[in-house]
Amino acid sequence: MKFITDKKVKLADKGFTLIESIAVIFVFALIFGVVSASIVMIYQTQGYSIQQSMAIDEARRGVEVMASEIRQANYGENGAYPIEMGAGKEFIFYSDVDADGTIEKVRYFLATVNSGSDTGQCSTNSKGGSCNVNFTNFLTGTLKSAQLKVSVEGDLGSSNETASVYIDGSNIDTLCVSGCNDCAAAWQGVQTYDITSAAQDDSVQVMVDGSNQVDPGCSWGGSHSLKAQFEFSFVEEIPNVGNQLKRGVIEPSGVPPVYLDSQEEVKIITSYVRNAPPIFTYFDKDGNQIILDPAILRDTKMMKLFMVINIDPNRPPGDYDLEQYVQLRNLKEE
Repeated sequence: MKFITDKKVKLADKGFTLIESIAVIFVFALIFGVVSASIVMIYQTQGYSIQQSMAIDEARRGVEVMASEIRQANYGENGAYPIEMGAGKEFIFYSDVDADGTIEKVRYFLATVNSGSDTGQCSTNSKGGSCNVNFTNFLTGTLKSAQLKVSVEGDLGSSNETASVYIDGSNIDTLCVSGCNDCAAAWQGVQTYDITSAAQDDSVQVMVDGSNQVDPGCSWGGSHSLKAQFEFSFVEEIPNVGNQLKRGVIEPSGVPPVYLDSQEEVKIITSYVRNAPPIFTYFDKDGNQIILDPAILRDTKMMKLFMVINIDPNRPPGDYDLEQYVQLRNLKEE
C-alpha cells in the first residue's frame, strides 16, 4: 500500500509585510515634511530679503530727495531764516521743493500719529438753565486737529427756545433756532465744530445755555429742561516715536505771506526707520559738530543724514545704514 504524503511548499516572499509598509510610509512622510519645510523657509527668506531690499530702495530715494531739498534751503516768503528748528529726529526749514518759484516750509520728522475721543453729557432742570462738560489731559503729543459734535434735547420747539454753545467761555453758535421739537426724546440740533485752537492747551470746557423760554418738563433720561451731548475727537502727533519718517510741506498763503500749520500736507517717506542715533547731525563751516539749539539755527552749514533701515529687527538680514552729507549752499558763505 502506498501512502501519499502532502508536502508543504514555502513560497518566497513577494512583498512587504504590513509593518514594513507602515515604516516605509512613515520614513517617506518624514522626508517629505523636512523637504517641504525647507522649501517654504527658502521662499520665506527670499521674500523677506526682497521686502528688505524694497524698503532700503524706498529709504534711499527718500534720503536723496531730502538731501536735495535741504541743499536748497533758503529764506522763507515771510522773511524767516532758512532753518527754523534742528533736532536729532526733526528738521524744519524753508526751500522751494516743487520748483514753482515760491518757498515752502518743510518738515522732516520721525513721529507717530495717535487719535482719541471722548463723550460727555450734561443736563439742567432749571428754566433757562445751563450745563457744561470739561475735557482735559487728553494729549500726550502735539495736537494736529480737534472736533466737537454737539447735540441737544429739551424744551426747544419754538424759535425763542434755543441753546447757545460756548467753548472756553466764548459763544460760538446757537442751536434750535428752527427745526427742533419740544421734548423730542432724541438728539437734535446737531452741529460739528473745529476746535483745534481751543484744544491746544490740553483742556476744553464746553457749555450749553438755554434761553429764558426753555422750561422744565422733559423726561427723556430724567427730568430736565435742557440736556446736551458733546462728542470730542482729536488727532495728535507724538514726536520721536515709531518707525515712520515723514515729510510735511506748507505752502505760503495770504498777504503778507504766512505758513499755516493747518495746511500742512504730510506723507510717509519710509516706515522702517530703526534709529537710536539721530537722523540729523549739524556741523559748522569748519566741520565741527553743533549740539546747542541756538548755534544749530545760526551756524549750521553742513548736515549729516543718517538712517538705519530694517523691516524686522528680529530677523536676518540685519540693519542697513544710509548716510549722506549735505552742504546748505545758500548758507555756506554766511
